[in-house]
Amino acid sequence: MSAIDEGIVREYFEQNGFLVRQVRKYQAQARRKTGDEEVDLVVYNPAYARNSRKPDFFLFASELACIHRAIVVVKGWHTGRFSPNMLKSSPEIFRFLEENVIKEVTRFFPVDAEEPGNAADVTKILVLPSLPTAEPFRSQSVAMLKEHGVDAIISFRSMLLDIIDSVEINKSYGKSDTLQVIRILKNYDLLQDAQLDLLAERAIPHKSPPKV
Repeated sequence: MSAIDEGIVREYFEQNGFLVRQVRKYQAQARRKTGDEEVDLVVYNPAYARNSRKPDFFLFASELACIHRAIVVVKGWHTGRFSPNMLKSSPEIFRFLEENVIKEVTRFFPVDAEEPGNAADVTKILVLPSLPTAEPFRSQSVAMLKEHGVDAIISFRSMLLDIIDSVEINKSYGKSDTLQVIRILKNYDLLQDAQLDLLAERAIPHKSPPKV
């Protein structure tokens, strides 16, 4: 996973009010990763309301308020979709779901008297490029992810649209390379807000069918 992929995910959670911690700074090169090394980020929602419902499996910004604590694994494989065949042939995707890994990463979360340090409310989130759009492959992929213990998924497209919308061209984001690059692209009209794209699509007149 590249640093830019992780940076996008970090910006997304931070702009939605989460505290974000990178689990480690190094990458395993000459050996296989251990289960806990598969976890990229741990995120904590200080504004979480107790007794909130569980978030939906397809996670959008509107669902983030339902998350208390979460571990996040980022799979920036932008050239492919997470099809059933890919999931079956890539068991390492699910290594972060092992019980010993969950137990290990819970030590990163703040704990107080009213907030027991158990893993019951730790949401397991997988960030991925996309799922298949055609059935039954989409439903099969979702079922397989859930069966392995994934609680929610977020697509890079969804995150990027939210981040792009939040960036203002009259602000300098000197402390974030990711936001600053997006700001520059928007300033030169190389990126547009999702709402503007939607309005542009609606403004395109529909041609009447040819008369027979």
